Amino acid sequence: MTARRVMVTDGAARDLEEIYEYVARHDAPGKAAHLLDRIESVLSGLSESPNRGAYPRELLALGIREYREVFFKPYRVIYRVLDKAVYVLVIVDGRRDIQTLLQRRLLE
Repeated sequence: MTARRVMVTDGAARDLEEIYEYVARHDAPGKAAHLLDRIESVLSGLSESPNRGAYPRELLALGIREYREVFFKPYRVIYRVLDKAVYVLVIVDGRRDIQTLLQRRLLE
């Protein structure tokens, strides 16, 4: 299997910025940088194994199987595999209201 290119959408890039800023402000800048490194490592892993992720349960309940997710607790990375690329669409704290976020970001 050939490695796929991992593309981070503008929405997911904003998610990463917000996560970094929140952790830097409420915890420590060093922890925020470490967290970003770990999430980036999860993203690069999608290049080799894009189908390893599960279907997000909120979308599966609607019969939607085009999206997958991997976890880096408590964060969820939601993506779609198209042709030779993996598109990262959402990176979110799993404790948030995921249903509303997914409807707004993916289905509208």
